[in-house]
Amino acid sequence: MSRAALLYALAAAGANILGAIAITSRASWSVKALDATLSFAAGFLISVSIVDLVPESIRFAGPSAPAIILAAYVLVHITQHTIGRHFHFGEETHSVTELVSVSALIGLLMHTFVDGVAVASGLQVSSGLGALVFVAVLLHKFPEGLAISSLFLAAGAGRRKAIYAAGALGLTTIAGVVLTAEIEALQRYGLPISAGVTLYVGASNLVPEFQDQPGWRMPLSFIAGCIVYFAARSLAAL
Repeated sequence: MSRAALLYALAAAGANILGAIAITSRASWSVKALDATLSFAAGFLISVSIVDLVPESIRFAGPSAPAIILAAYVLVHITQHTIGRHFHFGEETHSVTELVSVSALIGLLMHTFVDGVAVASGLQVSSGLGALVFVAVLLHKFPEGLAISSLFLAAGAGRRKAIYAAGALGLTTIAGVVLTAEIEALQRYGLPISAGVTLYVGASNLVPEFQDQPGWRMPLSFIAGCIVYFAARSLAAL
């Protein structure tokens, strides 16, 4: 396991915790800013998955890569629409049951594990791709931590338990990095799995959060995410 992979995983986990602290401490934060961040992140995630992760997956894993990408997309879709179907990227403003909050956490654990796999798999290809994948992961980690801790608070959990829930997501991200270095199957197929899950997070998790909002602010934020991705890709010399 490379040092860069571990540092990236720790930073991503830290962003989960910061999101939880933001909501549990009742710090003031802007809903509009969060929506713009989600839109920007969606543009970045969809770009990195289509432009780099999918082609590199085919080169790295061979003809089976497209089927693995689709299988990963379908699996996370099933997981989040059966186990964690109540989860959304934003503050939960309605009371929910403890079962709902725990189910959402369980549903997210696979996704956050793959975040770690994605970072480690990207670094296997090149340091530039690894950095781009890390940025894609980092962009949705703060709202993810905010959302899961908010859901736990809405279920009546205390602030400490809400932060622990976000911490669990961070730990599975670290586990994804660590286990990718140890498990041969993840080293070979981690990239197409990551491509499918990253595409799902961008297109099916993040886009629905803002696609119904009127005006140009959200589309422009989305386009900005795509543009910044290509600028970063150019700097990374990919």
